[in-house]
This record gives sequence, structure tokens and C-alpha cells, in this order.
Amino acid sequence: MHMHLLATIFGCLFLAGVLLDCFQTIILPRRPVGRFRITRLFLLSTWNSWQLLARLSPSRRVREQLYSIYGPLALLLLFVLWAALLTFAYALIYFGMHMPFADPTQPLTAFARLRTCVYVSGTTLFTLGLADVQPATPMARMLVVLEAGTGLGFVALVIGYLPVLYGAFSAREVHVALLDARAGSPPTAGELLFRHSFEGGQQALTELLAEWERWCATMLETHISYPLLCYYRSQHDNQSWLAALTAVLDACALLIAAIDTAPGSGASSRQAQLTFAVGRHTLVDLGHVFRRERRERDLLAAPPQRLQDDEMARLCDLLTRAGFTLCGDTAMRDRLLAVRRLYEPHAQALGQLLRLDLPLWCPPPEPQRPDAWTRVAGLRAPAPLNPQADPSLGVHISPRSAASHLHDDASHPL
Repeated sequence: MHMHLLATIFGCLFLAGVLLDCFQTIILPRRPVGRFRITRLFLLSTWNSWQLLARLSPSRRVREQLYSIYGPLALLLLFVLWAALLTFAYALIYFGMHMPFADPTQPLTAFARLRTCVYVSGTTLFTLGLADVQPATPMARMLVVLEAGTGLGFVALVIGYLPVLYGAFSAREVHVALLDARAGSPPTAGELLFRHSFEGGQQALTELLAEWERWCATMLETHISYPLLCYYRSQHDNQSWLAALTAVLDACALLIAAIDTAPGSGASSRQAQLTFAVGRHTLVDLGHVFRRERRERDLLAAPPQRLQDDEMARLCDLLTRAGFTLCGDTAMRDRLLAVRRLYEPHAQALGQLLRLDLPLWCPPPEPQRPDAWTRVAGLRAPAPLNPQADPSLGVHISPRSAASHLHDDASHPL
């Protein structure tokens, strides 16, 4: 008697827990609450195990490939876990009701009766309708109908969940890919400002920061509701949403604290403050979702790990060559450090959890290989094709086009 009562209680608790977790993960449009949610425990346990597996490989490319597999695979395994828990929850409820089914096999032992309940629950949840084991009481018939409706709703939620999830992932990656030609690959704040040092570049930079302000707001809407998206990697190993967001925040920090506001550049500084506010909000809220508060406090108390003296010197030289005027007062580095401490610990805590590298502040002195922007730089200046075969094909572009007046040599930054 006590065994059947406990089975009914645990079955109802499992059922309520799974349905609540599905509701918070798929339907609820805000940050889920609770430390002991099924989805959170599942992601923590499987991600830690997956990281240990990836670290066995000495190749960075192989590790990144394994990390990129985890997000989609975890989504499929989460659906399987939910279905298994729903099946087992209803099976416990059936078993607690003393198995009110007409079964031609007539199981005698308790384990055999539980096995029959699991079979009935599975065929009912997935609406197979085999009818070889039939409910024998009105209560059992009502529960079978309820479980069949639960199965149909679960399948409908899964089908509707996937397009929303991948739509949000696609919208995120469009801006990450576009940043490649504007800030390098991997992106850096110094390169972002350097490539906007042309005539009209301040306006273009303001528009870019405004786009990233909206991108951060979209991240708040999608990734807070669907944290599993944070595990989805970008198409290329040298790109990631966290590196792109950190590079944009680095550029905003420079515009706010280190770059002297020249006439006509005030709009960029103002937009940098707006983008910085919503970008930092995104990092802080994602840290709350993944419970990274303790790690963030430890990183905040430790000395800063990014932008050491040698990199700061290269960054100042790069910005000076690009035409930016740095604030000459001695408190400039202190102001920049104060702004950095507002977001860097949050970005570092997320990077350590997700195994995503944060970007540098400026490109390394000797890049390993040119990015796509450098490869196509020759199209921006006249260059001979085959003048011997056809003199009219002496240049890539028409001398009357606007592109014929652009340059890409050492005397012209852009």
C-alpha cells in the first residue's frame, strides 16, 4: 500500500516538474528561475562532461568542432529526456493506481506490472494507439486521454520551438559575420576604430553602434529566454557572439573614456554610451542565467588580465595613425579601467564557462594570416589584369567609378 502511494506521489511530482520545466524553457518569455530545474541540471552535467571529452584532443580545431556539436546535440537530448520523464511519470501514476488495465499477459510481480505501466504510458504519450492493453476503470481512461493530449502538445511545442530557436540564432550570426569586414577576424576594438577613420567614418561608426544596440536588445529578448543558444557556436572558429560583443564594448569604452571628442564626433560618443549600457546589461543578465555571480566577483577582485602595457602602447599607436586624438591627461587609463571593470568580469566569466576566447584590444603585431577584408583590398585600387591581351582590361574597376578614388596603401589608413 505504501509503495503504491509513494509511486503516485512521485509520479505527480515528476509530471509537474517536467511540465513546469517545459513551460519555462519553451513558452515563458523571461529568465527562468530556480536552481534545480531539469534543463539547468541537464546542461550543467552534460556540458561539463562534454568539455572533458573535448580537452582530450590536442588539436584546437577538433576541440572547436566538438564544442560546436554540443548545442544542437544537447537540444535533441533534452527533448528525449523530457519525453522519458513524462513517460515514467505517468507510468508511476498508473502503477500507484494498482495498474487498472486489462492486460492479456497478466503480469504477477510488481516489476512486471511496472513494466506494463511504462509500456502503456509510452504508447499513449506518442499516441500509437495499439490497444493491446486497455484501461479497465473510468479513472484510468481519463488519465490515458490526458496523457495522449500531453503527448500531442509536447510534439507541437517541439515542432514550434525549433524554428524560433534557429531564427534567433540566424539573426545573431548575421551581425557577427558582418563585423568581420569592420573589425577584423577575430574582431578587435582598435581595428574597428581604425577601419572607420575615413571621411564620413564617424557617421558610419555611429550607425554601426546603433545597429549593435538593437542587436544587444535582441539578445536580451532571445538568449535570456533560450539560454541554450549561448552554446551554439558561430560558423567560423575565429568568430563568436561573445568576442563580437566584447569588441564592441571595448570600442565603446575607448570612445567614452580614452578618445578626445572632436568636433563632429560627439554623436559617436553619445551612441557609444547607449550601446555600452545595453551591451553590459546583456552580459550581466546572461551571467545571472548561468549563475556566474561568484566567479564574476572573483574576477572583479583580481588584477585585470586584458590590455597589458605593451598592447596599450600598440593600441595608442594604431588609433593615433588612424587620426583619433587620445585624451592626454594622466587619468585616462584610470577612467578606461573603471569602465572596463563594469563589463570585463562578466564577459570573462561567460567565456570561461562557454569556452569562448575574448578578443584582444588591437590586432597582434604579426597576424597569422590575412582576413577576408585584406584579401579583397586590391579591388579598392586600380591594378593591371592583362594589358597585353586587351588594353581595356588594364584595371579592375572603371576610372569613373567612386571606387577608383579609394586607396589601400601605407599612406592611406583606409
